[in-house]
Amino acid sequence: MRTEARIFNLVAMFLFLAAGTYAWWTDAEMGEVDLIGTVVLILSGVLLAMCGLYFGFIARRIDPRPEDRPDGEIAEGAGEIGFFSPGSYWPLGLALAVIVAGVGVVYWWLWLIALGLLAVIMAAGGLLFEYYTGTRRGVHE
Repeated sequence: MRTEARIFNLVAMFLFLAAGTYAWWTDAEMGEVDLIGTVVLILSGVLLAMCGLYFGFIARRIDPRPEDRPDGEIAEGAGEIGFFSPGSYWPLGLALAVIVAGVGVVYWWLWLIALGLLAVIMAAGGLLFEYYTGTRRGVHE
């Protein structure tokens, strides 16, 4: 986690530096500071700093992982990552539902947005509970 904390905090520092440089540059060029760009850079830096601080706090509470130690080996990080369904059609249904909702947003058709969001909820539920109901029940154990 220390590696992730360093990465997030370094990018946050860069964004804070970029916000200051951007504010100075726009003031020199336009005669006034571009508030929208400056605020966006500052808020992005704050968001990354929050993530970096969270990872830093977590890194103090857990033992160092192999990627956080200088003597860590690649083989130490090996092991079971998780279970991934090899023959599920639910990701395709979820993608189609997101496309329907996205087309509804593009044309601002509220009925299509509602239909797409309903389909997203249904497809996410199907993906989540695929191995708890039906013919695939207990397959992953």
